[in-house]
Amino acid sequence: MYSILDIDLDYFNLMPDAVVHFRRLLTWADRPVALVVERHNHAFAHWRNRWRRTGIPPSHILHVDEHHDMMDQRQQANIGNFMFHAMAIWPQCRVHWLVQEAIDSPAMWLEDETWNSMRHRFTHGPDRPLRWPKPDVVSVCTSPDFIARDLASELKYVLSEFMAERRGGNPPNQAVVGTSLRAAPHR
Repeated sequence: MYSILDIDLDYFNLMPDAVVHFRRLLTWADRPVALVVERHNHAFAHWRNRWRRTGIPPSHILHVDEHHDMMDQRQQANIGNFMFHAMAIWPQCRVHWLVQEAIDSPAMWLEDETWNSMRHRFTHGPDRPLRWPKPDVVSVCTSPDFIARDLASELKYVLSEFMAERRGGNPPNQAVVGTSLRAAPHR
């Protein structure tokens, strides 16, 4: 079993006590953040490269995001469809979209046949499913175009506490792509 915790900071946009919830989620993961990206599909590219290197596909993805990221079936993965690509190339992988209030459903965006083949592996809701496995990899997308600067700064400060190099080691697959975590929270 290989599990991914995939967090997009835009998830915390409207959440009261966002910093507390983010810290709680990273503490539950009980492992350093291995990957930080600005564009969510770049996290998918890293997951896919890891799969190609190891031959071990993810069995679970806990997708913590304001969006389900299954908005089309285009051949090229992008920020709006990369979760569709993950479910398509890993047909045994279960995805739980952790969302406070779903704004829509992948069923609205995908062809009926495609959605019917995936929907039994896709769940959503505000709570982690019981017995959902702790992650082997934690990735975070900063989504600078989708989150207020002050909130992003506070969340990045928390994120810096959970980065591998701050917790005593660099895992072999750690990468930080296209973002700076040096910002301190605005008070």
